[in-house]
Amino acid sequence: MIRRFGQTAKLKPDMIGEYDRLHAAVWPDVLKTIKESNLRNYSIYRNGDELFSYFEYTGTGYEGDMEKMAADPVTGLWWTHTHPCFIQKQKGIFYTDMNEIFHID
Repeated sequence: MIRRFGQTAKLKPDMIGEYDRLHAAVWPDVLKTIKESNLRNYSIYRNGDELFSYFEYTGTGYEGDMEKMAADPVTGLWWTHTHPCFIQKQKGIFYTDMNEIFHID
């Protein structure tokens, strides 16, 4: 079963260019970890300082896969570059999950 996620986030206005630059050339090992964590069809959209991300989870243990992703040293290093770009809603919270209210294939 595929689990779909929509998330929102907000960037610091002075970090928009940096965030775009980072995502123009995502590190190959980060992409590998995303795939190994069973995330597919992953997109990030930006409108000004607002972000929307969408991805599909195809595994059977989402929390465990996200813990493995967080434990990956290269992904952790990547996050030291991306996390400072965000306005955090709460400490350690960068994206907020949205509720899916409609879907059609």
